Amino acid sequence: MALIKTDNITLSYENMTVIENMSFEVNSGDYLCIVGENGSGKSTLMKSLLSLKRPVSGSIVFGDGLKHKEIGYLPQQTGAQKDFPANVGEVVVSGCQNSMGLRPFYSAKERALAMENMMKLGIWELRKRSYRELSGGQQQRVLLARALCATKKLLLLDEPVSGLDPMVTAEMYSMISGINKSGVTVVMVTHDISAALQYASHILCLRSGEWFFGTRQEFLDSDASAFLRGGEQS
Repeated sequence: MALIKTDNITLSYENMTVIENMSFEVNSGDYLCIVGENGSGKSTLMKSLLSLKRPVSGSIVFGDGLKHKEIGYLPQQTGAQKDFPANVGEVVVSGCQNSMGLRPFYSAKERALAMENMMKLGIWELRKRSYRELSGGQQQRVLLARALCATKKLLLLDEPVSGLDPMVTAEMYSMISGINKSGVTVVMVTHDISAALQYASHILCLRSGEWFFGTRQEFLDSDASAFLRGGEQS
């Protein structure tokens, strides 16, 4: 069964339809990149996958026992987030909060999970450092570790390399690819077409009210690819 299944969804932003009658499936282990023009509905779709926004019509169904609270999410960074007054360890373990219910304190298991993810992403030595003092690349690693504390199945990433220099960007992509290969399904919004073509198993392209969904090769053979890469449509 698909991890995510959208069935003829129509989405709107500020009372304007941005996506109409779109259907696609994301299966366990997939790496889906969502690409497209500004204003094409990428962020609106992400909010809908997070159940923060309801489709105008159609349905989004989660399978394989996945619950909304078990989705790991890395949002686009804002100025307020970059100045968050907490240390690295506190930020990472806060990713466990959705699974805690009304319990006020972290368990030993949750702290061990945070430690595991900090070590996995190479930030264990930063655990007592103030988050606001870190570089942009280090902050993104922290937020990725936090997202991993929330899930074992699905990561939703919204422009995870925005504002990072090329070397740090390559490191982030390599980490995300490794997480995907370990069995975590990845859905990533990106403007980086070259990265999408390098890492994605599937691509969802949004443009001018139209949409395309398919494998990486199917995307390369499509008019959508020609449009986004600067070529002329056939």
